[in-house]
Parts: sequence; structure tokens; C-alpha cells
Amino acid sequence: MRQFDPWPVFFKREWGRNWPFLVGFAVTGYIVTKVSLSLTEEDAKNSPFVQKHNRYGLLTSAS
Repeated sequence: MRQFDPWPVFFKREWGRNWPFLVGFAVTGYIVTKVSLSLTEEDAKNSPFVQKHNRYGLLTSAS
């Protein structure tokens, strides 16, 4: 006799509860990634936030 596998029931129930969070997390991650990759080093140099918090010399060029 085959033993009952609870995982499909668990995942179906949890997907019904958690899909809004997971979709929102994916959309937010996509937007943050898209915006982050569109920033240039020139944008960083002109940013007051980066200038204020650039304690470790992250913007200094290695070349």
C-alpha cells in the first residue's frame, strides 16, 4: 500500500496563502534590479546620498 504524501497538499494550501507576497517580492526585486543596473558611475558621483556615505572609497576607480 502506498504511503500518503502530504507535500502536494501542503504546497497547494500554502501557495493559496502566499502567492501575493511571492509575486510582490518578485516584482519589487525586478524593479530594484532594473533601477540599480541603470545607474551609472556618474550618477553615483552626483548623488548626495553616495557622497555622504562613501566612507570606504567605493567610487574610486582602480585604473
